[in-house]
Amino acid sequence: MFDVYITKAAKFLPNEPVSNDEIEQKLGLINGRKSKAKNVILRNNKIVKRYYALDENGNSTHSNAELTQLAIENLQHDKFSLKELQVLSCGTSTPDQLLPSHAAMVHGLLQNRPLELNSSSGICCAGMNALKFGYLSVKSGNSENAVCTGSEKVSTWLKSERFEQEAENLKALEEQPIIAFKKDFLRWMLSDGAGAFLLQNKPAETISLKIEWMDFYSYAFELEACMYAGGDKNEDGSIKPWNDYKPHEWLEQSVFSIKQDVKLLDENILEKGALSMREALNKHQTKVEDITYFLPHVSSGYFVDKLYDKLDAYGIGVPKEKWFINLPYIGNIGSASIYLMLEELMNSNQLKKGDTVLLSVPESGRFSYAYAYLTVV
Repeated sequence: MFDVYITKAAKFLPNEPVSNDEIEQKLGLINGRKSKAKNVILRNNKIVKRYYALDENGNSTHSNAELTQLAIENLQHDKFSLKELQVLSCGTSTPDQLLPSHAAMVHGLLQNRPLELNSSSGICCAGMNALKFGYLSVKSGNSENAVCTGSEKVSTWLKSERFEQEAENLKALEEQPIIAFKKDFLRWMLSDGAGAFLLQNKPAETISLKIEWMDFYSYAFELEACMYAGGDKNEDGSIKPWNDYKPHEWLEQSVFSIKQDVKLLDENILEKGALSMREALNKHQTKVEDITYFLPHVSSGYFVDKLYDKLDAYGIGVPKEKWFINLPYIGNIGSASIYLMLEELMNSNQLKKGDTVLLSVPESGRFSYAYAYLTVV
């Protein structure tokens, strides 16, 4: 078995940052009305800037695959060319199409060489799943290097035109033409971007991060879906898939919109997060005192203090001065968020040899959690 190192991290964020006042200019108004939920959600999530792959007219400037390609190309340096790449592992929750896979589309843009591909689906953990595939490939000796990515192109999913048919349908039924909170909520939470890591079996001459361990936990066996798209919930909590709807219902009910069961989220995301993190630390005999930097992916600033309190209640409270979060000025980019946090820290000149980093990624899809513990070498 070989040691595995993150030898470089890179990112790509499209266009200029978008302020809170500019969101509805970019995404549009549903039924010509400003959202009543917007200000409350933004006040709670504490995000003040985010990025959209949209121009001034709301047209796409980049696909998800192109965002990922541009992040990957930023990994190249004088000691590594993409012509040497052996494994490409890409995670996203918002691929550009159902088929072919996201990784195949990214590979097509790279125009480099034949290599092994992996596409990880899911939500926020998709990027960590992609990382683990690359980690295991290099660790086992299957490959000498791998590029792993997390990326999202969600802005087009959130544009007002995606909901207009549903609003019109509600009008026809003489109901209030207001889109349900479970759909409106995420319009103010999510944004676009991509991050990429280069993994190698030898450290770089400059700073590298050795992956000591990775661990994953799912609670889908006991909890129903909380964040979902391409279907809707039945009364028993199961999901009715898009292909069981009639085509006209796809628009009339905004079936492909991303939805969040906020009540279910609030009841479980922190509890299962603290439980799984304690399990991971105990399993790998890692103490809180052994953590120099704690990088928790949080979807909203609303959860920061609550997460701290919950971890403390489980006996694994990480002091706040060890936390590193860039959510307010980068936004919530789902599977890419953990890549963008580590990229910023890794390129900040703050890290020194011997420091350790704990990555923590929750996924509210059906409550999954991913962890990675790294040492600076």
